[in-house]
Amino acid sequence: MKATQFEFRFRLWISFAIYFLGFWTPWLRYGSSARPVSTSWLELSGELAHWMPLETASMLVTSVAIASAVLGTVLRVWGTAYIGGPVVQSSSLHARGVVAGGPYRYLRNPLYLGILLFALAVSILMPPSGAAFFLVVSFVQFWRLILREEPFLEAQQGESYRAYKNAVFRLLPTIGARIPKSAAQPRWPQAVIAESFYLTMTACFAVLAWRYDANLLIQALLICFGFSLVVRAFAVAKA
Repeated sequence: MKATQFEFRFRLWISFAIYFLGFWTPWLRYGSSARPVSTSWLELSGELAHWMPLETASMLVTSVAIASAVLGTVLRVWGTAYIGGPVVQSSSLHARGVVAGGPYRYLRNPLYLGILLFALAVSILMPPSGAAFFLVVSFVQFWRLILREEPFLEAQQGESYRAYKNAVFRLLPTIGARIPKSAAQPRWPQAVIAESFYLTMTACFAVLAWRYDANLLIQALLICFGFSLVVRAFAVAKA
């Protein structure tokens, strides 16, 4: 089932609410079943410690999280550079033409795959049940958004988009490009501004994660989110 117009327009704030619930996990904190809250980071490391030293397990989980954040951010910035920062941030659907450059030659929805990879990294800071809720609901949200966008693009672009859709997978990237390179040129400054949250949080992950302090990274997440809102508001005002 595709997302409603309301869901598309307020997708950022819906994502924020999903993040909030994943971290807060009220079902663990209140009621007769309330119990101490741990993090997926600690729990995963503990489970892997049955087969390897705890230090190695912690390094493995941390490395995978950082790699996921980096890959997700690369996809976000790369994709936004070709589609345009204002389009990514817009509350309306746009269909100016098939984008056949950058990551769009390898998969149709690099921005959503980037979000999901980044979400996988952030989820280690949540309790296990919160992480499961967060990842499943985030995937459902983005899948619904994709199902809303694709019929709109097909209706606006016709045969050119149908040919593109038949050639390029929705979320599964391929090793080789599936379509010829277009003349589209990346707009990197726009992409850096639009994706400032992912860039700054990934940098924080890469630098601070080795302290193994989930609270520190959660604080960094909030600061990076606030910083990105200021940057985007400043960019809009300047435009």
